[in-house]
Amino acid sequence: MQTNFTLAQLADPNIAEANKILRACVHCGFCTATCPTYTLLGDELDSPRGRIYLIKEMLEKDKPATEEVVTHIDRCLSCLSCMTTCPSGVHYMHLVDQARAHIEDTYERPFLDRWIREVLAMVLPYPGRFRLALMGALVARPFAKLFPGPLGAMLALAPKRIPKASRIDKPQRARAKGERKARVALLNGCAQQVLEPGINEATVRLLTRHGVEVVVARGAGCCGALTHHMGHEESAFSFARSNIEAWTRELEGEGLDAVIINASGCGTTVKDYGFMLRNDPDWAEKAARISTLTKDVTEFFHEFGLMEPSVETGLTLAYHSACSMQHGQKIHEPPRALLRKAGFAIKEVPESHLCCGSAGTYNIMQPEIASQLRDRKVANIESTGAEAIAAGNIGCITQIGGASKLPIVHTVKLLDWATGGPAPKELESLLQGRAASQAGLQAAE
Repeated sequence: MQTNFTLAQLADPNIAEANKILRACVHCGFCTATCPTYTLLGDELDSPRGRIYLIKEMLEKDKPATEEVVTHIDRCLSCLSCMTTCPSGVHYMHLVDQARAHIEDTYERPFLDRWIREVLAMVLPYPGRFRLALMGALVARPFAKLFPGPLGAMLALAPKRIPKASRIDKPQRARAKGERKARVALLNGCAQQVLEPGINEATVRLLTRHGVEVVVARGAGCCGALTHHMGHEESAFSFARSNIEAWTRELEGEGLDAVIINASGCGTTVKDYGFMLRNDPDWAEKAARISTLTKDVTEFFHEFGLMEPSVETGLTLAYHSACSMQHGQKIHEPPRALLRKAGFAIKEVPESHLCCGSAGTYNIMQPEIASQLRDRKVANIESTGAEAIAAGNIGCITQIGGASKLPIVHTVKLLDWATGGPAPKELESLLQGRAASQAGLQAAE
């Protein structure tokens, strides 16, 4: 794609990066075939190629974002399916992130839209605030249908019960069982530790059982993805610096073999810290080092090795690969291979490249599109005939779990169960039903 930035504009490293990305695009349109919003809406401007044209014009002319630009950029899920499809290597993620920051700086949103975004940015990344907000949402949840758009969606997504906070999410060291073979830091995250603290608990059990010491570092918290995708760059960079500082202390102290992430959306962002802070001389090197160390928990165990299963699970699973896993981090085989080794049968999901509609806060800000994508995803999953769903991202688990009749479980909880941990509570009814059926068959014999 031909660009016309001035030399003065290209002196800005962000514009220079955007120029490089734009010039890699060859207008082929392959991205339109795999873009969820284009698949649903059929509007060229709701495809990656269309959004690239809008971003190019906005940045080249250095003008404030228009309502048209904001509408179509806001509809982008940042699922990154286009990056998997693109034959030219266009790094759409970095381009749309820059566009969102430009929108945040130059466009004044309507009051309600602005207020909801501010509330989300002030609440979701902070577990204490988020827990309090969910307690309030429990009261209002029955009236969700009375509220329009994002407000109703926010209430509808609130869980019916709030789990107790887990002690595992406090700064600490969990020692390896037996000989210590590795030492890692675990990102315990923000929303996940409130919505499903059992994921972090299972991760620590699984790691320590395999001889891996786990550190929850003091000062680490939200990865920054939630605010980054809303265009709040400084907030996202602040979260990134806090994590980098916390993990660098561990790295330079007793050392780290990896930074473990068990929410793939967070993993995509942490692996991008090196790029995010590339222009900051005080942080660029440390950020790049942390990004290099970062691994999804399934990526780590695929390399480290998983012990033989100690429980015969016998379940058939539909594996849902989150967009941030398959498109953002390019992790495909490790989760599937680990689940098979743990004794599960895996069913592939039709249209697996399409997003479920969660996408951070997308299912709140764009509830109609998100609901259509969710229903399409659930129908594809349930068509496999699987007994349960495995997934590696809390956003997807919340989104799909709210509509599917099948139980959905984080991959790490399944691996923990298969190698000696407790059976996931999500499978309680399924396992009881299977046990009753087997008992009935034995009695009949």
